[in-house]
Amino acid sequence: MSIRHFFIFSALGLGLSAGPCLPAVAQNNGAQSATHNAANTSPKAGAATFASPPVASTPLSISQALEAARNNLDVSLARRALAAAQGDVAAADHAPAPTLSAKAASIDLQNGIGGGNLFSQKRIDKGIGLDWTWERGNKRALRTLAAQRIATAAQADIGEAQEQQQLATSAAFYDVLAAQERIEQLSAIASSAAQLASTAARRVKAGDLAAQDASRTEIEAQRAATDVVTARFDRQRVALVLAQLTGFAGPGMQFAQPDWPAKPAPDDAFTDLNNLPNVDKRDDVLAAQQRVEAARAALDLAGSQKKADITVGSSFDHYPGTSTRLLEVRMQMPLYGLFGGYNFQGEIARAQAQLEQAQDQYEKTRRTATAELQRLQQDKQGAAARQLSYDDSILPRARKVADMAELAYTKGAMSLTELIDARRTLRSILIEDLAARTDYAKAAQAWLIRQK
Repeated sequence: MSIRHFFIFSALGLGLSAGPCLPAVAQNNGAQSATHNAANTSPKAGAATFASPPVASTPLSISQALEAARNNLDVSLARRALAAAQGDVAAADHAPAPTLSAKAASIDLQNGIGGGNLFSQKRIDKGIGLDWTWERGNKRALRTLAAQRIATAAQADIGEAQEQQQLATSAAFYDVLAAQERIEQLSAIASSAAQLASTAARRVKAGDLAAQDASRTEIEAQRAATDVVTARFDRQRVALVLAQLTGFAGPGMQFAQPDWPAKPAPDDAFTDLNNLPNVDKRDDVLAAQQRVEAARAALDLAGSQKKADITVGSSFDHYPGTSTRLLEVRMQMPLYGLFGGYNFQGEIARAQAQLEQAQDQYEKTRRTATAELQRLQQDKQGAAARQLSYDDSILPRARKVADMAELAYTKGAMSLTELIDARRTLRSILIEDLAARTDYAKAAQAWLIRQK
């Protein structure tokens, strides 16, 4: 086959290879247009793009809240980061594409190019060639390895994000549950204070009680009613936090199922602080470790650039009047480091610094994880001891003292001032007991989440 036929068939081949792409492009454009129109007209497509939050019609349980936290928007962002990292792996794991080139040279502008056929007779040096870069130094494998380590770290980041969201959600859930019970307690106190104020008003009319004492009961009743209103606003505030973390909406978010943890055992307050789970299995530590491996691969990749890549190629030339079958073989490579020139010292130094930075971050993450587990265990022990103290001693004694004060007041053996003080003491103890139960519930759930 002559070089002329080679050029003709090459041109036809290029045209045919590019031709079928045009209908495909048009088809893709049409498909995109149809998809766009369907998205604008279909209610389901609009709902998928602008999805409304799920509605909770019944009170949430702690298991429902934690499951919702595993798939909230923060976790979704971590999943998107993993998808991007996996795309980087695909982008890194490929060899350089060959380069096709065509040329027309030695065009004589002074004397002209002569007559005849453009491809066979005119005096134009025509050529078509192919070049390919040979990557040396294991660059592709190192580049892919670094991207894979980053993707593995992104996978671990999803687990860490899920645990972080579950920690925040469990705290918000027990805040809602505590606010709910606080409303019940304060409502009972407000009802009792209103009843006492009504009784005092009747006694004033009967001349059995001073007006000043009756005013004190009215003040206590108004104060108790205000506490109930404040508690309801507090419940709305913490319910908004829980709704943000779970993605739920609706009336059910104002209430929580009474999923209090079991009463702590006496031994829970005296757990060995040195008996901690292995932090090396935690997702945040695993992610930091994978980033160290990625930085190490990046350092090796920076060092591999000292091995210059070689570009090899060949071309066929057709030059009427000289020869119609000219072959060219060529090779190129950059001469890095020749005569003391630049040899990627900057890239290597930067990669080395980033590796050391990743190692420091890994060590910091391990220490932080160990300190967090110690803190969580101490919080659980302290909260368990406090709840046991209130459940077994403080609250029963406070109720007993309040009952005795109520009985003494009905028999005239105690003044109204002493009764009000006894009720205030019981109210404070009830609130403190609820706070102790809430703290233990938060600490126990956090320890359960983090020790996995």
